[in-house]
Amino acid sequence: MDILVQAIVMGIVQGLTEFLPVSSSGHLILVPALLGWHDPFIDSLVFSVLLHMATLLALLIFFRADWRRLIPAWFASIRDRSLADDPDRKLAWLIAVSTVPAVIAGLALGDLAENPDFRAVGRVAIALVIGAAFLWLGERLGSRSRSMGDLGVRGAFGIGLAQAFALIPGISRSGVSIAAGLLGGLDRASAARFSFLMATPITAGAGIFEIRKIVAGEATAVAMAPLLAGMAAAFLAGVFAIAVMLRFLRSNSTMVFIVYRIGLAAFVVVAWLGLWDR
Repeated sequence: MDILVQAIVMGIVQGLTEFLPVSSSGHLILVPALLGWHDPFIDSLVFSVLLHMATLLALLIFFRADWRRLIPAWFASIRDRSLADDPDRKLAWLIAVSTVPAVIAGLALGDLAENPDFRAVGRVAIALVIGAAFLWLGERLGSRSRSMGDLGVRGAFGIGLAQAFALIPGISRSGVSIAAGLLGGLDRASAARFSFLMATPITAGAGIFEIRKIVAGEATAVAMAPLLAGMAAAFLAGVFAIAVMLRFLRSNSTMVFIVYRIGLAAFVVVAWLGLWDR
C-alpha cells in the first residue's frame, strides 16, 4: 500500500484512539502488525512523536478557552499564594497534581515502554482486557454524582496515578483516567473532560522528552508529504474524537468501548495464534 495512504490511516488511528478509551499506543502497534505494514517511516520515532504533537494541537485548539483561563489563574495563585475561592485556580492546581504520578512513572520506566518485548502484540491484547475491566469497574461502582467542580486533591492524584499505568500499551490513557474519575464519583462527562485537560501537559511533556531523541540523532529520515498528511489526519480525527466523546458520555455509558476492547483482544489473539488464515 502507498506510504501516503498508510500515513493517513495511522494519523486517523492516532487521532481517534488517543481520545476514545481504547488505547492509541495499542492500536499503533496492532494496526501495522495486523495489516503487515513494516515500513521504516511508519515505525519511525519522528512519525510517532509528530502524530502525538498533532493530537496535542487538537487538545489545545479544542480547550483553548479553558487554557486561556487556567494558565493565568495558575500564575495568579502563585503570585497571591492563595486559591482565593477561584474555581479556575483550583482546577489548574488539580491538573498539576494529577500529572505528578505520570511524570515519575515516565522518567522511571520510559525506556521500558520502548522495549520490543513490552510492546508485543500478545501483551497488548492482555492490556486491552485489563483496561476494559477497569472501565467496567468504573461504570459498576462509580456513583456518578459529582461534577468536576467537586473534585479534590486526593481524587485528582488518584486519577493521575491511574494515568501512569497508560505507559503499558493497550491500557489507554483516556480509558484508565476516565475509569478512575468514575470510581471517584465523577459523572461521565466530567471524568472525560478532566481526563482531556490533564492530558495536555502530559502529552506536551512526553513529546518534548521524545523530541530530544530526535535532536540527538536517534531518528530516521522521513518523507515530508506523508508526515504532513498523517499529522493533518491525526489533528482532524483528534478534534472529532474529543467532541464525540464529550457529547456521547453526557447520556451514554462506556460499555460500547468495553465490548470493543474485549472483541479486539479476542481478534488479536486469534490472528496472533495464526488461526485467522486456517
